[in-house]
Amino acid sequence: MKAHELLAALKAKLGTDSQIELAKKLGITANTLNNWTKTRKRLTPLQLARLLLKAQAAAIQHAQHHTIKPVVEHFKLQCATSARNSRYEIFRAGDSTYLKGLRKELDSTYGIYIFYDSGGRALYAGKARRQTLWKEINNAFNRERGTQMFFRVDHPSRNQIFKPQHKQHRQPYQQHLYLHELAAYFSAYCIDDGMIGDLEALIVRGFANDLLNSRMETFAHARY
Repeated sequence: MKAHELLAALKAKLGTDSQIELAKKLGITANTLNNWTKTRKRLTPLQLARLLLKAQAAAIQHAQHHTIKPVVEHFKLQCATSARNSRYEIFRAGDSTYLKGLRKELDSTYGIYIFYDSGGRALYAGKARRQTLWKEINNAFNRERGTQMFFRVDHPSRNQIFKPQHKQHRQPYQQHLYLHELAAYFSAYCIDDGMIGDLEALIVRGFANDLLNSRMETFAHARY
């Protein structure tokens, strides 16, 4: 196959018209690509082999640089009520330019998120693959954690006259807690779709005795 024919086929297959983008994917310089585009000579088997190796190296480098992209780390949760007061949100953007930008980024990316307690210890790790990070994080924030229970006393939340405990006894009893009652910080990472499941499994399995995750995740290609 002639060089210009191969490059035209690769452009069509990769869906790009950019010489620079194609050169990056193939792991060659833009000058080399331009020279190949102009030439009518056939590529030798050695040239094809070298091109394949360079393209492979470029793909590996791209994966190393772009598979995991931090969005925000150890961000303090606000536990704000939603617009309809039906649940809690990790923060309310309001008029803050910074928070608006953070919400927009979370609402357009997918990946992995981690909740931490007030001491910075990881509580829960989850993935956002079918829904954006913003939607999935807020869903998890309002999810009851059946694995975590505390003895607590229910106190009146409405306008009632206070009575000391010795006059009106309130019995402590075990209750399931929600993540919005436990978490103080969160981190979010944009992850390549093919790695989301395995990365979540790695985190959950690596910290199985520390996290509140109730399900033990498995690797996508595990044989056990």
